Amino acid sequence: MPRSFSAVQSRPISSPKHRRRKVLVTGAAGNIGSYFAQHSCRRYDLRLMVHGDEDAKQVRKLCKFGQQIVGDIRDLEVMTRMCKGIDTVLHLAANPSPKADWNGVLGINIVGTYNVFQAALRAGCRRVIYASSIHAVSGYPADVQVKTSDPVNPGDLYGVSKCFGEALARYTAEQEGLSSICLRIGAFQPDQSARDNQKAISMLDAWVSQRDLNQLIERCIDDEKLKFAIFNGLSNNRFKRLDISDARELVGYAPKDDLTEVNPKLKRLHLSERVQSHSMEDQRKKRRTI
Repeated sequence: MPRSFSAVQSRPISSPKHRRRKVLVTGAAGNIGSYFAQHSCRRYDLRLMVHGDEDAKQVRKLCKFGQQIVGDIRDLEVMTRMCKGIDTVLHLAANPSPKADWNGVLGINIVGTYNVFQAALRAGCRRVIYASSIHAVSGYPADVQVKTSDPVNPGDLYGVSKCFGEALARYTAEQEGLSSICLRIGAFQPDQSARDNQKAISMLDAWVSQRDLNQLIERCIDDEKLKFAIFNGLSNNRFKRLDISDARELVGYAPKDDLTEVNPKLKRLHLSERVQSHSMEDQRKKRRTI
């Protein structure tokens, strides 16, 4: 079976015990970036990159959590300066619309992503963490649980652009030596959205809570063994469109949330008790008791 990760063969790729990592966050004013900045600023020294046309109030909040800088990821020279002295780049900036056409994804999602990886190489960064998406595999039928080793199968051009980023990340890691980890992020929503019955149904098998995704990002920043990996970023939902076992095993991801427990209406159904799991282990136990 093909593997969706590779490990460093010799010694760890850095010695983190003696210093705080410096992390550059692109798209820092977005939902994921702003949450990460607020909750991880004590753990890392943050350089928070904004485009300049985001909500002014949201941008001002970032000043409390790290160094705020304005720049355009479509400018390679600008990105190279932004990456100077950085350990890890958390690349979140993108046009996230599933309805985006080619022109909508070309500048930011394609050219901008190339610039981020190239700038990180030029600047001697240790790692890039690339925010991919469930849309990279959304072309699979809804009843298929997708593993990280399955071929990409995008359902829209936004997903196509994320497949490009994953391929670029693997090339950069395997051929250029820049460690890269891709996170296929599901429906990133706060608890209040998960408690909305109408919204909850639409993301029943794809939800990832804010704190779970933030935990996964931190574990990927801190890892010292991986050269390349793709991880699926979902919470510990009772129903999972994406398999998260790789992230559990390789970086110790331990998601705490489950949409069927967060949403009051779903919680009253007691799905954890009524919907039984069925695995080879279950079958072996059953045979032993017959």
